[in-house]
Amino acid sequence: MSIFIDTGIFIGHVNKDDKHHAAASGLVEEIMDNKYGIAFTSNAVFDEAVTFTLYKTGNVKKAFEIRDLIFENEKEDVPQFMNLLFVDKEVLNKGWNIFVKYANKKLSFTDCTTIELMKSRDIEYLASFDGGFDGIVSRLGE
Repeated sequence: MSIFIDTGIFIGHVNKDDKHHAAASGLVEEIMDNKYGIAFTSNAVFDEAVTFTLYKTGNVKKAFEIRDLIFENEKEDVPQFMNLLFVDKEVLNKGWNIFVKYANKKLSFTDCTTIELMKSRDIEYLASFDGGFDGIVSRLGE
């Protein structure tokens, strides 16, 4: 069993003012407790998460918290529990085809690379608050 963590989960977890904070934090705790198996995210999600967190909160320390969740931080007692996948040229090309196919769902291009990474690595679940994924992958989140 495995799960891919989307941008909104990271943002909601570190931002107490986010409407999804409680749900995101609950999901992160379950994922860290290995409830859904191996956890993944991507460099593209990392980029989105730290960028939007800084934009939304104006607090770079919140972006650091996301970095620590993804890369671990022994000093802050954040264990390694995440596997980072990289979006390469093949994933970009296949992501583009998904972007075109599901244009009516208005998924971001990063979302489309997430779908491709999940498909190519047989990742069963997506932790996300984005309903645009519904009908494409199995989503956990409000």
